[in-house]
Amino acid sequence: GPCAECSCSSGKDPDKDPSHTKKKENGDQLCVPKIFFGTRTHKQISQISRELKRTAYSYVPMTILSSRDYTCIHPVVSNSSNRNEMCVELLEGKNGRSCPYYHGVHKLSEHHALQPPSRGYQAWDIEDLVSLGRKLRACAYFAARELMVEADIVFCPYNYLLDPQIRESMDIKLKDQVVILDEAHNIEDCARESVSYGVTESQLRAAREELDFMVSNNIRQKHHEPLRAVCCSLI
Repeated sequence: GPCAECSCSSGKDPDKDPSHTKKKENGDQLCVPKIFFGTRTHKQISQISRELKRTAYSYVPMTILSSRDYTCIHPVVSNSSNRNEMCVELLEGKNGRSCPYYHGVHKLSEHHALQPPSRGYQAWDIEDLVSLGRKLRACAYFAARELMVEADIVFCPYNYLLDPQIRESMDIKLKDQVVILDEAHNIEDCARESVSYGVTESQLRAAREELDFMVSNNIRQKHHEPLRAVCCSLI
């Protein structure tokens, strides 16, 4: 007999018509929520995308948010210890140089291999994205972020969802979305880490010297004195 989908689309049952479910009563479009799938490590993401590939949902539009450590292919930046800063500097064109890979982002994000429902599209892994990026000389880091707009499933490490600064910089909006956390017993530690900060004694001493200078030269004294007191008490 005809499948349920046929009877819906024939218009016999207006309540089940997919176009009805997409509209709110006041005529606004109702957004279909994205699924944000958070894992503890990047390695777990590749395991999950491998599993997704084996299911009937392998064709669902997806993306993997990951750090530049895993996605940068710029020969100089990728081998540097402060990839984030160097990347930002290149994009701002501070030294008259720019990043040629960044300018190829669209070649990658619009490539048929990453655009469902094209033939041959299936769930991919960060390594697939990076190797395609190398082939096209295009940045996988920013391509993955662009793919988030159309993605139904967004894979990322926990801290991308928990840390408000990362959420903001990655433009992740969780309101009305579905959030799945794999191995959620690790969340406490991760949340603690995202609001913790390590500082050495020499950094504290250097900060105290700078604050001493500010206070003794009457530079915004009322702001700098309490900071200096904190440094002194920590030392």
